[in-house]
Amino acid sequence: MRLYAPSAVESVLDGLLDDPDFGPAVVAHKVIPARPPRTEPFPSWLDPGLAAGLRVRGYDGLYTHQLDAIEALRSGQDVVIVTPTASGKSLCYNLPVLQAVVEDPSARALYLFPTKALSQDQVAELRDLATAAEVELAASVYDGDTPAPVRSSIRAAGQIVVTNPDMLHTAILPHHTKWFQLFEQLRFIVVDEAHGYRGVFGSHVANVLRRLLRLCAHYGSSPRIVTCSATIANPQQLAETLTGRPARLVDRNGAPSGEKHLLVVNPPLVDARLGVRAGTFSLVRRAALRFLRAERQTIVFARSRTSVELLLTGLREALREGRGPVSRVRGYRGGYLPTERRAIEAGLRRGEILGVVSTNALELGIDIGRLDAAILCGYPGSIAGTWQQIGRAGRRREVSVAILVATSGAVDQFIAAHPEYLFDSTPEEARLDPENLHVLLAHLRAATFELPFAETDRFGAEVADTLLSFLAEEGHVRRADDRRWYWASENFPAAEISLRTAAPENVVIIDTGGNRPRVVGEVDLFSAPTLVHEGAIYLHESRQFHVDRLEWDERKAYVHPVDVDYYTQAELAVTLKPLETFASSLAPAVERAHGEVMVSTLATIFKKLRLETHENLGWGPIRLPEIELHTTAYWIGLEGPAWREWPREELDVALVGSGRALQTVASVLLMSDPRDLGLVAQVRSPHAERPLIYLYDGVPGGVGLAERLYERHEELVAGARDLVADCPCEQGCPACTGPRLETGGQAKGRCLKLLGQLVTGRSSATVAAALAG
Repeated sequence: MRLYAPSAVESVLDGLLDDPDFGPAVVAHKVIPARPPRTEPFPSWLDPGLAAGLRVRGYDGLYTHQLDAIEALRSGQDVVIVTPTASGKSLCYNLPVLQAVVEDPSARALYLFPTKALSQDQVAELRDLATAAEVELAASVYDGDTPAPVRSSIRAAGQIVVTNPDMLHTAILPHHTKWFQLFEQLRFIVVDEAHGYRGVFGSHVANVLRRLLRLCAHYGSSPRIVTCSATIANPQQLAETLTGRPARLVDRNGAPSGEKHLLVVNPPLVDARLGVRAGTFSLVRRAALRFLRAERQTIVFARSRTSVELLLTGLREALREGRGPVSRVRGYRGGYLPTERRAIEAGLRRGEILGVVSTNALELGIDIGRLDAAILCGYPGSIAGTWQQIGRAGRRREVSVAILVATSGAVDQFIAAHPEYLFDSTPEEARLDPENLHVLLAHLRAATFELPFAETDRFGAEVADTLLSFLAEEGHVRRADDRRWYWASENFPAAEISLRTAAPENVVIIDTGGNRPRVVGEVDLFSAPTLVHEGAIYLHESRQFHVDRLEWDERKAYVHPVDVDYYTQAELAVTLKPLETFASSLAPAVERAHGEVMVSTLATIFKKLRLETHENLGWGPIRLPEIELHTTAYWIGLEGPAWREWPREELDVALVGSGRALQTVASVLLMSDPRDLGLVAQVRSPHAERPLIYLYDGVPGGVGLAERLYERHEELVAGARDLVADCPCEQGCPACTGPRLETGGQAKGRCLKLLGQLVTGRSSATVAAALAG
C-alpha cells in the first residue's frame, strides 16, 4: 500500500509543526520573504556573440551585482564578490574572462577552487557558456588526476587553467618555466570560496598567492584578482589580506529568491537536572521523511561519514514497503568514487534523486539543482557555513524550508538558546595571518627556489633580507657575488610544506588496511599527540581510521579503516608561561591582555565518546613525550581583592567552567573550530600571582585569534555569561560549563558569579546578591 503522495512545501511544513513529537521542539521559526530580481541591461562594450550566448541560456540582462563586478574589473580594479548561494557569482568572472579571450585569444586566466568536484563543475559551466556564445575556448582542470599527456597540452595551450591551491603550490609555481605562456599572458586570477581560506590554511594560501604574483611580475603580467566569498563579517579585509592588494567590495545582490522558512529545533530534555537531551537523529529523520514522502527534494547535512551512513540507513528503512521512494535517496561523502559523486550530482539536477544525505562536501557551490528542503544535523560550526548549507534549499522562486536540529554539544546549545544570533548577527570574521613566522619562512624558502631575491625585494610586509640571512645560517640559501640570494639546498622546499598545517614537521598517516600501505594524510607535530595517538579514531575526509601505532621518532602513524559509532578525545596536561604582553587593559577588578606565550603539553589519557550522545564508553593511556608550542594567547583575570573573596575550591570550579563557556563562545565569534583554541585556567598563576583564564591559539606563532578576542572582550564575556545563564540545566552540564567530572555539582552558580564579576568588575558578594535577587 502506497503511503505517500506529492504535497506542497507549505503543507508539509504545517504538518511538521503540528506533529506533537516535533512541533514542541521548535525554538525559533523565521520567515524570510521572497525577493524580486534586480537587473540591468548588458553593457555596451560586451561582445555581441557573448550577449547572444547569454540570451540563449535564458539571460535577458545581468543582476546588479554581476554588472557591478564586471564594470569594476573592466576599469582595472580587483573585486571581492559577496552574495548568497546560487546568486550567479560565477558569471561575475566568467564573463570578463570570456570577453578577454574574444578580444585576445592569447589571454589566460587561472581559477583556484578548493575541491576537485567544484573545479569540474565550474569548467562544465564555463564550456556551456562558451559553446552558446560560439567562442572557441581551451579550459581544463589541472589537478592530481590529470594524465601526464594532458598536462603538457594544458601548459602549452590552456587559456583557462582550473586548479586548487595545493597544485598551484607544488606543481605549478616551482615549475614556472614550463608555464611561461600562462604567466606572460595572465589577465585574471579567480579565488573562489575564499571564506574557507582562514586560520593556518588561509595563511598558507596568502603566501602561495604572494609567490604567484611575484612570478607574474617577473614575466611581465599584472592580472586582476576576483575573490568570491560567502557572507562573512570581513570579506574585503579577508580578500585584501589574502592577495596583498586593495579590492572593491561587490555586495549589491540582485538575484531573486523565494520565501524561505528557517527553523531551529532543540531536542527535548530527558534529564533537566543534568541537562541531558534526546537524540538529534530521530528529529532529523522525522523531518526528512515528511518532505521525502511528499516527493520534495531534500538534502540532509551530517557532520561525519558515520553519521551520514546511520541517517541514510534509517531513512531507507523507514521508506521501505511502499512507505516512500527508498531507491531515490542516496548518500554523498568522502570515500565515494568520483564517478559515484558525479552520478549523484547529475541525478539531483535532473530530479531523479529525491533525497541526499551528505557531509559538508555538498556545502560548496557544486550545481545540484534546486532543492525544497535542507535539514542540518547539528550546527556546522560557523554562521557562514550554516548559511551555505541553508542556501542549498530555495534556489527557485518558490517556498523552501531549512531546519537546523541542534545536538547536545556546547556550541549547538548556545545557538539553540540564542537563535537570534544565527538570524540577526553579522556572520563571523575569517581571520588569517600571512606574517606567521613559521608559515612565512616556509614559503620564503619556496619563493627563493623559484626566483632569486635582490637585497631590497620584499616578501610580505617587510624586506626579505633579514629573514634570508637567517635561512642562510641554516644552509638553505646563499648570497652570491651579485648580492642576490639564491637557493642553495638539494631538497625541494615546496614538497616539505603542507598548506593545512603550520608546524615545520608533520606526522605522516599510513593506511595498512589495503593490499599495500598508502599515505592517507598528515597532521602537524603539535596536533599528533591528540589526533593520532595509539587507539585514536582518526577522521580523514569523513572516513574513520583506527590508529594501531604511532612511531614518534619516525613521525609516522599506522592506521586501518574502521566504521565505529564513537570518536576519541585526548586529555592534555597543559602548562603555560607568558613571554611578552602585546596589549593590556585594566578595568575595575578585571584585567585582560594578549601576548606571546609558551605552552607545554603532555597527552595523558583518551576517552571513547559515543558519536551522538557523547556518552563515555571507556578510556586508555597515552605514552608520548611532552611538546612545546610557541604561540599567542588572550587572558583575563580578577585583580586586587576581587579574587581573594573566593574560597579556593569554589574558585577552581568557577575558573574551569567559565573557561569552557568562554572557549565555546569564542569559537562562535571567531568562526573557528573549538579545537583551534586551547584553554588553561590557573587558580594562582605562578607568573601573575592571581587567578587567570588563558585562551591560546593552537597554531605555532598564532593566526590572530588572541588579538581578536582581546578586541571583542566585552562581547565574549557577556556571551559566555548568557550561555551559562540560559542553559536549562540546574548545576552545570557539558553544554555550558563542561563535563561534570571536571567542574563538580555546583558549577553553574559559581560560573555565573565569576562571569558576572568579569562583566561588571563588582565584588563576588555583590554579584551573588544580584543573582539571588
